[in-house]
Amino acid sequence: MFIGYMKSTPTTYVMQYRDGEVVREGAGLSFLYWKPATTLVAVPLSSADVPFAFNEVTRDFQPVTIQGQLTYRVEDPRRLAGLLDYSITPSGRHRSDDPEKLADRLVQAAQVRARAVVQSLSLREVLVRSDLLESRVLAALAEAESVKALGVHVMAFSVLSIQPTPEMARALEAAAREGLQREADEAIYARRNAAVEQERRIKESELATELVVEERQRQIREAKMAADIAVEEQRAALMERWAQNERQSADARAYTLEKTLEPVKNVDWKTLLATSANGGDPALHIALAFREMGENAQRIGELNVSPDLLRSLLPATSGPAQKPNKPGRADVQHFER
Repeated sequence: MFIGYMKSTPTTYVMQYRDGEVVREGAGLSFLYWKPATTLVAVPLSSADVPFAFNEVTRDFQPVTIQGQLTYRVEDPRRLAGLLDYSITPSGRHRSDDPEKLADRLVQAAQVRARAVVQSLSLREVLVRSDLLESRVLAALAEAESVKALGVHVMAFSVLSIQPTPEMARALEAAAREGLQREADEAIYARRNAAVEQERRIKESELATELVVEERQRQIREAKMAADIAVEEQRAALMERWAQNERQSADARAYTLEKTLEPVKNVDWKTLLATSANGGDPALHIALAFREMGENAQRIGELNVSPDLLRSLLPATSGPAQKPNKPGRADVQHFER
């Protein structure tokens, strides 16, 4: 049977060649064709994912293994069909293995760009800066002439893992472990220092509080002392005023007594005594007589005093009432010398 039927999907670009010329092309075409004189080319337009894994050396001469996937899409199927054989058989299979070479070429182009980026970074930078590697390689692929010549657009360059050698991985793990341990120790020291600092602040606060309390107590004592001093000063002023009043009162009494006694200060006391209210008392006269005898004792030779006279001078004792004796007469004999 020499007549064939071609029906393509919307993601397949089909070109019909006859006598070396393209007579029909497009995506999602359906048509009949003459098999003996027709060549069909089918280029897939859908995006494709290509896994990759390659080894590179970093700036510090450490080998790393980079694994990921590259996503691309054919933008110019005519150009790609001019470089690689995408012709198909009547059954729909490609006649050659050129379509499989496209992925290898893209991976090689990506590896070349990735090598340039990895060699400019150290091992630590490569391990932690996969985003930098992705962005730089993707930008380099977009500008690569070999990729543009294929009519392919690289949509994404994704790095899934970057692995160093096992020995270097253990060394990095040990270094990271020591760093984490050191950070933990520093955190412990910082916490202890913070606790000590907090304790110091508490002690300072307590000391400041004690100083404030002592200052307040001192102020209270000073205020109390000042109050006591004020009270004592008022008391001293009161005593001074009282003494002044007493002096003035004594001076007034002395002045009154002086003025009262001034009329009689030149009068004989005997005369004053005789004219006083007790001047008629016999005992008083007897006492005056004894006083005169005492004053003139040098002129008295002998003095006889009767018991009745002495008894009359004594005060009355308790007991039955006794009739007071009348004072007797003293027989006094004067012997003048």
